Amino acid sequence: MAILMVDDDVELCELMQRFLAGEGFELACAHDGNSGLEQVRANDFELLILDIMMPGKNGMDVLRELRGFSQVPVIMLTGRGEEVDRIIGLELGADDYLPKPCNPRELAARIRAILRRTEQQPEQRSHTTSRFGNIEWQPQSRTLSESGVALDLTATEYNILVALMEKAGEVVSKQELSKIALSKHYGPFDRTLDVHIGHLRKKLSPLANDEPRIKTVRGVGWLFVPVE
Repeated sequence: MAILMVDDDVELCELMQRFLAGEGFELACAHDGNSGLEQVRANDFELLILDIMMPGKNGMDVLRELRGFSQVPVIMLTGRGEEVDRIIGLELGADDYLPKPCNPRELAARIRAILRRTEQQPEQRSHTTSRFGNIEWQPQSRTLSESGVALDLTATEYNILVALMEKAGEVVSKQELSKIALSKHYGPFDRTLDVHIGHLRKKLSPLANDEPRIKTVRGVGWLFVPVE
């Protein structure tokens, strides 16, 4: 599995290359934002590990430009305790984040979790096209469209929306949604789901009464409204 790490810390990249090779991953490295973007354009990577703090074009700039032409899953590496950076990264389209210095084993676990979510699993999904009002879901091709127009979703946004649609009209708790869509335990201070839900609301048209298609049930979780 080909992965790209964009980080100006050469020693860290070499360490991760050795460790992830033992975990079955092929890790390529770029040490600045521009060369990282060039590699993404030239190669078919399954996932990108992106450091925020880099000289010149930083990780936020890279992610912003990347999302203009690719939906490859991204794990952001952030300074420990820098919650603002994590939230901004998620808002720009990152799938997950880890604070630096990160444990290589935890990084490998996060990589596997994201790749599991992005892989098509036909034995768990029906091949039949499903419709929820003006939204059409084609599980076999992992595509969603609204009123005939394809929705441009990241892999994580897709999985969150599908998890909610599969229980359309029912409240899905934060804990359950985190486990199903993110493959991780929901923490009380984790805002990952909140940010992704906010992204989805911007991409989905509101209901006829201008209410969002994904409703918040305060203190519990979220509910997807199946039809208008």
